[in-house]
This record gives sequence, C-alpha cells and structure tokens, in this order.
Amino acid sequence: MLKPVTLIAALALTGLALNACASTGAGHGGKLAASQQRGKAFAEAHCAACHAITPNGTSPNPESPPFEAVVNTSGLTADTLARFLRDSHNFPGAMAFEIDRAKIDDLAAYMVTLKRADYHPEI
Repeated sequence: MLKPVTLIAALALTGLALNACASTGAGHGGKLAASQQRGKAFAEAHCAACHAITPNGTSPNPESPPFEAVVNTSGLTADTLARFLRDSHNFPGAMAFEIDRAKIDDLAAYMVTLKRADYHPEI
C-alpha cells in the first residue's frame, strides 16, 4: 500500500498529465492537424500584418482584434466563423478580398484551436 504522501503526489502528477493531454490545441502547444497547419500558414501570410494570430499576442494594428479574442466570443464555432469569413461584404475596406472556400475552412479550423475555457479578454 502506498503512503498517503506518495499517493497524493501520484494523483497530482496524473492530474497534470491528463490536463496536458486535454490541452492539444495550438493555443496550448499541441500538434496541429493538416487543415489547421494550412490555416495557420494562411494567417501568417495574409492576416498577421494586422491581427495577432497566436495565443497571447498583440495585434500590430490596434483596430484589428487578436484571433484569440475573436474565437473566444461566446457561441462561435468553426462553422459560424467560416460563414463570417465567407461573407466578405461585411469586411472593412482593408479586408475586402476573396478567400478560396477551402482556405476559409482551413483558417477557421486553425483559429478555433485558440479557444480557451479560461480566456478573459484584455481590458
């Protein structure tokens, strides 16, 4: 039988390991799926000049919200985000460009990896 201190330490380490396994999104250092990798590459090439595209980033353009703030909006899903991105007439002038449907799906897939249950917007 394990001593109480050993048992508590083992349980704590198990909890830490399970928490690490549950946190596999891009926001937590996990490996990205192929579509998410393509979405991140697209974001780096086409979005990063204005938006922070990684966790805890600050957008180069103060008027452009960080991706993390966008995806942590209540009720947002990959589907609702993709629909928004497809509706380019809602974009401001600087974003008035068309994105191929597959690239939109990849971008949305990447962006939702930045969702965090403990997210709190900066004030």
